[in-house]
Amino acid sequence: MSLDICLTGDPGGFNYYSVSGFPFNQLPCDSFTSSFLRVDLDRYPFFLVSNRLMFFFFPLFRHSLEDCPQLGIMDELQLLNLQHNLITRIQHLSHLQQLVVLNLYDNHISEMIGIESLSSLRILMLGKNRIHRICCLGSLSKLNILDLHDNQICRIENVSHLSELQVLNLARNRISKTENLQGLDCLTELNLKYNCVSFLTEVDRLPCLQRLFLSCNNITSFDQLACLGESHSLSELTLDGNPVALETWYKQAVLRCVLHLRQLDMKRITDKDRRMAAVQARKEEEKKRESHKQTIHEEKRRLAIRNAAQQWEGVRVCLELPPTNGAKEDVSPENSPAHSPAQTNGLAQELVEAGSSSVQSLSLSDSHLAELDGDSLRLFGLGALEALERGWGVQTAGAVTVITFRYINFDAIVPTLPRIRVKFPNLSHLIFLETNISCLPQLAALAQVRRLDQLTIHSEGNPVVSLALWRSFVIYRLHHFNLQRINGQEVTMNDVIAAERVFGTLGHIAATETPRYRLLVLLEESRKRQLQFLLEGRGRRAGLSPEELLDNGKLLGEDLSRALFNYPSRDCSEGTVESSERGAMIEQYLQELFQRASDTNLKGEALHKLWPSIFAEMVRDCVLEMRDRAAFRRASLAKLSETK
Repeated sequence: MSLDICLTGDPGGFNYYSVSGFPFNQLPCDSFTSSFLRVDLDRYPFFLVSNRLMFFFFPLFRHSLEDCPQLGIMDELQLLNLQHNLITRIQHLSHLQQLVVLNLYDNHISEMIGIESLSSLRILMLGKNRIHRICCLGSLSKLNILDLHDNQICRIENVSHLSELQVLNLARNRISKTENLQGLDCLTELNLKYNCVSFLTEVDRLPCLQRLFLSCNNITSFDQLACLGESHSLSELTLDGNPVALETWYKQAVLRCVLHLRQLDMKRITDKDRRMAAVQARKEEEKKRESHKQTIHEEKRRLAIRNAAQQWEGVRVCLELPPTNGAKEDVSPENSPAHSPAQTNGLAQELVEAGSSSVQSLSLSDSHLAELDGDSLRLFGLGALEALERGWGVQTAGAVTVITFRYINFDAIVPTLPRIRVKFPNLSHLIFLETNISCLPQLAALAQVRRLDQLTIHSEGNPVVSLALWRSFVIYRLHHFNLQRINGQEVTMNDVIAAERVFGTLGHIAATETPRYRLLVLLEESRKRQLQFLLEGRGRRAGLSPEELLDNGKLLGEDLSRALFNYPSRDCSEGTVESSERGAMIEQYLQELFQRASDTNLKGEALHKLWPSIFAEMVRDCVLEMRDRAAFRRASLAKLSETK
């Protein structure tokens, strides 16, 4: 359908003819002045500037137009309203060089082609159409308002040159990212409601932005809103309908990020809200500091365990132990084989996650770690044994029921067992991982602790586990402990009978055939006094036979036949000064001995080289002296007389 419009009349008042069905209304001249005129479109306040020209408004809406009307000679037309029609293409508008407002809301337009020449356009309304791409705005540098809501746009583009743009409405599209916004220096309002935005960028590059609408998008965390903190002009913000708005401290977190905000989700920000945000900010800052400290501690802990593992690897090579499984980088207790039931066949799960807040570091250095986690004490590296010497409170020490040793040679652990007996009266479980327990007598040293319900010796770094009878020996030797579990496996009465059958005879022979003086040497100091009491007959008749001594062994707390299977302590803490002096003296003596031997050897080699010439000179001198035998005799007699 085409319209031929003829305008007549003087500037004071136009006469116009309307085609049937299309009324035209004339706006008075004073309604569009040089001052800003408020036009209410879609609930937002818009402003435009007039040039004091005669203004005609043509309400061509809701008439099912399929094409843009041909407006004939209306070259000075400033406002054209074609909303709520069926227009599919923008055409017949290139001659409207004075057009300021173009409203094509609610049509079927799929492309923005046809507006390139409208250089005077200030307001462009293309909402609720079928537009896929923002384009053809190259010459519209005076544009103040651009409404493209409810379309099918997937990307913000071709708008960075619109330096006078104040309002950009892109609600209800398919935009997933805020981009290409740099250059919109006058933009005060950006509407991105009902899109797919998940990460906010470049908003901080809009120096005049005051209102930002992001309701009903896909923003899940405050980190995705980080750039809002750099926007100093933003005063209104909506985030309702996003997953992040469901957070407990949502409002406080937003206020902490955007300090100058006056309105959030269409609600005014009060002083109480700001105070709560400040309190929450302080809490978050303290939480960050604590998290940072925890991270540093975890890194130190990881390095300490790693270095202890590397030192143990060197010890393992020297001791020619079988290689351990797994990389040495994964040496934390969480990655310990004791955490894998499939590998350990039910080993105890005492090693909890290191990140637990209940973990207390007792001793931490570059190569060792001692930490207390509830009732569990974990020791990594040789230096961690120092933690056993610290001052333990009665309540803290009494709460410890599990001690784990890792990357520590068992011979270094043995001297600490008596102290463990005293310090930790409720200890019931010992765990050994990579401690070089290689022979059965070493297991006998565990008899020094007060009580033991469970024992875990992992096969990694402990060759004794590969021996067929190691479990039976433990059951026999530590019979007085009444062990409940070994390596997670329950100790049954059949196991006790089998162990007694294997080692009982051997223990009986040792107890009856060992001389009494030898018993005093073998038994430990605490048991020497008890044995001496029995041998001296205090309170009992003297001269007990070995059989009677064996029968009365229960007084000692454990069977004498079992006590003979012991492992002497290699404690070098006593007499360390004398030992060091003796070692220094031996070293000095050996060095001097080696030096004398070396000097003697060098002299012998030099003599061997010079001896032929020396021998020739000696023979020559003798021949020359004895050539005149009479004179030689007189000279010899003279020497003899002088010596007298």
